[in-house]
Amino acid sequence: MKLLNQFDSLLIEDVKEVAFSCAHHSHTYYEIVYIHSGEGMHYFNESHIPYIAGDLFLVSPGDHHDFTIENPTHFTYIKFTEAYFNSKQHLSPDEFYSSTPESIMKLRSLKEIKIEFEEPYRSIIRSTITNIVYYGSLKKADNSQTVFYLILTIFGMIKEAMQTRTIRLNDNDPNTEQISSYIHEHIYEREKVTIKTIAEHFNISPTYFSNFFKRIFGISYQNYLDSYRIKLVEKRIETGGLKFKQIADEFGFTDVSHMAKSFKKQTGISPTEFRDSLGTKS
Repeated sequence: MKLLNQFDSLLIEDVKEVAFSCAHHSHTYYEIVYIHSGEGMHYFNESHIPYIAGDLFLVSPGDHHDFTIENPTHFTYIKFTEAYFNSKQHLSPDEFYSSTPESIMKLRSLKEIKIEFEEPYRSIIRSTITNIVYYGSLKKADNSQTVFYLILTIFGMIKEAMQTRTIRLNDNDPNTEQISSYIHEHIYEREKVTIKTIAEHFNISPTYFSNFFKRIFGISYQNYLDSYRIKLVEKRIETGGLKFKQIADEFGFTDVSHMAKSFKKQTGISPTEFRDSLGTKS
């Protein structure tokens, strides 16, 4: 892996690796790491972060990191020094005077996570990185205005996505107790436990919520919801005294057949078989 020397202000490296070629190291420069394909683990400061295709990492001076590659991975590294942006301040849009790329790179909330974009940002980021690599393969890039503006495009999308919440920062993630409490409180109101509604409640995007939920609970949100709902249905049947239709209505199933299908999918038996095993009547 190439390192910046004292004469470089920008270095673009595009590599495909089956094992990470650089030992755990501390940074003296800024680095954007983009994952084109592959998967593995990013060891960053004190964090262990799984990565997949489309993820983006920001590394700043003083940070230390390395990767463990589980499946062959295509990386792009865009490395630059303070001098790179300082020498091009006259080209920067006004909005980057108050919020420079370097200051974005140093945000604690962004530094120690992978940045996951939704569309259209995801596709644009991939194309932008590809164009930077292509330019760098043909010409020297550090003095190129074209490359400079392409790199600014990346930071512009990060800023815009932060403002519109189409990327998510770990610092404000809901915890498992908050999510569980919300689900348990609203389990009887189907419209309030849709991914769209619960994501809005926690002020995050639906796609991020789905990925975040699966990461912390180890199960998809819909599977968790279905499993919890059926456990409550079991308790209703165990208690006795309620018709299946009443139970189906209580939990928002369209009819008894819908409840029975969901019940069997979760438990392997029908509600009737479950009831009969208890010796109760519904």
